[in-house]
Amino acid sequence: MRVSCLSALGLALITSGFGALSATALDAPHSLHHARTSESHLTEPHRTAGHHIAARGGKSVTSLAAAAREQAHLTPRGRARASARHVALTTHRHHGPYERFTASSFAAKDIYVGDVTTGEDPVVRQAAIDAMGDMNVTAVVIDPSNGRILAMVNQKLALSPGAEPCSTIKITVAMAALSEGLVTRDTMVQLPGFRMNLTQALAHSNNLYFEELGRELGFERVRHYATQFGLGELAGYNIQGEQLGVYPDQALPPSEGGVGRMCSFGQGVSMTPLQLGAYVAALANGGTLYYLQHPTTPEDIAAFAPKVKRTLDIARYVPDLQDGMAGAVEYGTARRLRANFQAFPVFGKTGTCSDKGTRFGWFASYSDSPQGALVTVFFLEGGRPTFGPRAAELTGEFYKNLLDRNWFATKGQQETASVPAAPAPQVQQ
Repeated sequence: MRVSCLSALGLALITSGFGALSATALDAPHSLHHARTSESHLTEPHRTAGHHIAARGGKSVTSLAAAAREQAHLTPRGRARASARHVALTTHRHHGPYERFTASSFAAKDIYVGDVTTGEDPVVRQAAIDAMGDMNVTAVVIDPSNGRILAMVNQKLALSPGAEPCSTIKITVAMAALSEGLVTRDTMVQLPGFRMNLTQALAHSNNLYFEELGRELGFERVRHYATQFGLGELAGYNIQGEQLGVYPDQALPPSEGGVGRMCSFGQGVSMTPLQLGAYVAALANGGTLYYLQHPTTPEDIAAFAPKVKRTLDIARYVPDLQDGMAGAVEYGTARRLRANFQAFPVFGKTGTCSDKGTRFGWFASYSDSPQGALVTVFFLEGGRPTFGPRAAELTGEFYKNLLDRNWFATKGQQETASVPAAPAPQVQQ
């Protein structure tokens, strides 16, 4: 699928010397401040061109400015990287603020008609509806401790075939790179004219950083982790109408940006709100990937028991990822959330891109309240008013609505009351 990714509007024109390049997403602030460091952290002396990840204690790597002056001497891998950079630049020049959108960002009718709500938490559902207003959006709220969907508003959109994940794909790529030992939160990665670490790259949604991680990982490892995290498979357990989405069997061709483009905003991937929610729930609980369940009858509610799809070995890496997701909310692409809500920490990732006249805005997050975590996915479809920071803003409004309704306090009282022990999770084979 050829997609015009508006999340690359922050990409600056490269000068003849390949100067500083701000390849941040549309959800990112226009000004990007890079941490300064006196040395690189990882050396790869066998490389002669392209971006470089620097190793702890090593010498400074070759800059892209120098590499640009030596293009005639590039290795095949270096030429492939240069080609990928050229694709990124030339592709995005044709889109951006002049792209014409044909879809509406606003709901033309009652988008909640047909939603099955029997097993949902009515307070959570109403808080989401009030936050959504007249936007064309779906909201999915999940209890990460057991995989139960507390509310799924606008179920037609939530259960649709999915959409390009935009920059939310970066949290799967980041976890893959952490799991493979490629980076930590502090590893500085050399990019054209600047360096940044994982925390900064997640907070500001930097495309070039994640394109580099994708090339370092290679398609097979990227795909392995994506499928382990639940992309390309049903996230729910017997949720009527749920669809698979798509994770491709092959990387994009180099002419379309290759694996780097797949890792910066998910080109070629189709992801559903439920898949993203299930993965973020696993981040929130330390690695248990539950089947999501949406009870729809009194019998389903009475018989509810958590169902484990698989256990992910990610607990040790979550703090490194969480720093960047916290940065997104505190000072990065999701900072609009804090205009409405600051009562306790929320960790999240925005995403913005477009396809065939329709723009997508994602925000996935988990919270850290005294009464436990909640996972939310807000996904918008529409035109120019639709983008990731707007989804983050709606999420902040949702949390504020819950706080105003004393939902967290009530939840805490219910949990401290004498209740029967919850059934043990069932591991599905």
